[in-house]
Parts: sequence; C-alpha cells; structure tokens
Amino acid sequence: MKAYELKPGATSLDDLIAVERPEPKAGPGEVVIRVRAASLNARDQGIALGRYRAGAVKNATIPLSDGAGEIIAVGAGVSRFKTGDRVMHTFRKGWIDGPYRPANLGDTMGMPLDGMLAEQVLADERDCVRVPDHLSFEEAACLPCAGVTAWHALMEKKPLLPGDNVLLIGTGGVSAFGLQFAKLAGAKAFVISSSDVKLARAQGLGADGGVNYKTHPDWDAEVMRLTGGRGVDHVVEVGGETLPRSIAALAIGGNIHSIGFVSGRQPTFESPGFVNKDATLDSIMVGNRAMFERMNAAIAAGRMKPVVDKVFSFAQARLAYEYQRSPELFGKVVIAID
Repeated sequence: MKAYELKPGATSLDDLIAVERPEPKAGPGEVVIRVRAASLNARDQGIALGRYRAGAVKNATIPLSDGAGEIIAVGAGVSRFKTGDRVMHTFRKGWIDGPYRPANLGDTMGMPLDGMLAEQVLADERDCVRVPDHLSFEEAACLPCAGVTAWHALMEKKPLLPGDNVLLIGTGGVSAFGLQFAKLAGAKAFVISSSDVKLARAQGLGADGGVNYKTHPDWDAEVMRLTGGRGVDHVVEVGGETLPRSIAALAIGGNIHSIGFVSGRQPTFESPGFVNKDATLDSIMVGNRAMFERMNAAIAAGRMKPVVDKVFSFAQARLAYEYQRSPELFGKVVIAID
C-alpha cells in the first residue's frame, strides 16, 4: 500500500517521503481501515520539523493523527463494527473513558505510533468511533484531535452555559471548532486575529465580535469593551504568548484552557492578575473515546460541519503541510486519499 513516512530524526519537509508498505492484516479484535481522508494539526508541523516537545521522530513513522475511512476487514472477535462501516481513529490508543493517566502518554497517533497518512491503517476496534452520517470523509477527518480538544475544553471540563462569553485565539482548527461549539451551546463567541478578512469569515460562522490584534495590540481591552466590561468566561488558549492578555480579558471566575503554543513562544504567567480573577487554568490532553462519541452525538444533532479550508490530493501531501502553516489558514487542511 502507499503511505508517507517521516525519516528518523526528521527536521524538515524534505524528510517526508512517499513509500510502499505491506497491507495490514486484522488480528483478533482488530480492524483494517481504508483511509479516505486525513487532516493536519499544528502538532504535525512540529513533528515534521523536529520541534515537537517530545523531540524528533526516532523511527520511520507514518504521520498525522487524524483521519477517516471505511472498514475493509475485521479480525476474530470484533463486535463493535463490520466491513463497510465509516469510522475515525481516536487520537490516543487505549484511552476509552475516565481521567487521563500517564500510561496513555506514549500512545498517540502520528508520533510515536504510526498515523493516518496511508491508504490502510490497522486499528484495535476499541479505538474507533463512527462517522456522523451527515459528514463526508474529508469533514470527519478533522475531528479526532482538533475537534475533540475543543469539545473537551468547552463541554467536558466545565461545560459552557447559554450566554457565556468565549474567546478564541486565532482561526486555526481548534479555534474554529471552539467557535462552532460555543454557538451550538448558545454562548457568545469572540475571536482575535491579525486578519480582518478572517474576522469577517468568523462572524459569518456566528462570531459575536472580533478584534484585529495588529490594529489593537491591547486586544484584551477591546475584548472587555465588546463584552460590556464583563470579560470572557472561557478562553481557548492556543497562542502561548497570548496568555497574559487572555488572563486580562477574563471575567471573574473565568476559565483558561491551555492547549498549545502556535506562536512558537512559551507563555509567561502573571500570578497576581490571575489570582485576582478567581480564575481556573487547566491543560487539555485532547480527550478520550467517550468524549469523542459525545461530541459526535452533538455534531449530529446540530448538523454541524467542520470548517474545511482546503483539500489536497494524496500526491500533494507536502503542499498541504506548507499551506497549513501559511497565514491564509482558516480551519482545517485535509488530504484526500483516493
């Protein structure tokens, strides 16, 4: 079968190579997924460039944690699925339900485990979830990491309430999902971006306000103004260096969900300003299968569709990586695997 690999010690996209691998065979409790689409996350950029927090890949590794396809073979004892079922793989293997445990740390798709950028993937049936009926493979491929992460932050830690204010940092995959989940829950969503075009697009998705942080470097004050001086109840904090202003934009009793550092710079923490807000800061480790399934039920009920910015062919995998890190990105980048 055709696949892509990152070479051991990969530090650039030159280390992303097309390869042939043997077709997987389903053992007891396993299924083979014919992958139809895979999507990229900010994490995948760090892995390809050798800048991910776990270091460079140690072995030849199929990249990308997120993908969707249909089951083409089942092993002995499989009871949750049958051939022809449309499924997605969870971000972490083996985390079915309950709290995150350190034992799950190394069980992530795309690094250190092989990921989804291949024609076929072998999976334990316990690590698969069904694709909502109204979604295409390209749309479903966006859900396992970015979708579940945003859902975990806003609907599992301390669930959103109607009328809550939510702040989204930028317009990448997690932030776009955060905007959609906020509106699905009846909350108000506010977005910061360096692009007025992106802010207008976010408002087209239901955002209640936006701030261009280049025009307004003190964007936290603008967020306060937009919320009538109240501030925001939740921040989906993916920027890193944006943390101090996210704290300043909080309402009393607000929550900051720390997810990533797309700015490439570590955040600084201003304790007095945080403590004075009676606030909560948590970290989000994507989520378990049970969260994934609850999210899918909400997506199906609301007929919500992920924001797919652009779809590339399998042969254009490198171009997909390049576009995903470009300033034009809004939502998710997908690779179709024909």
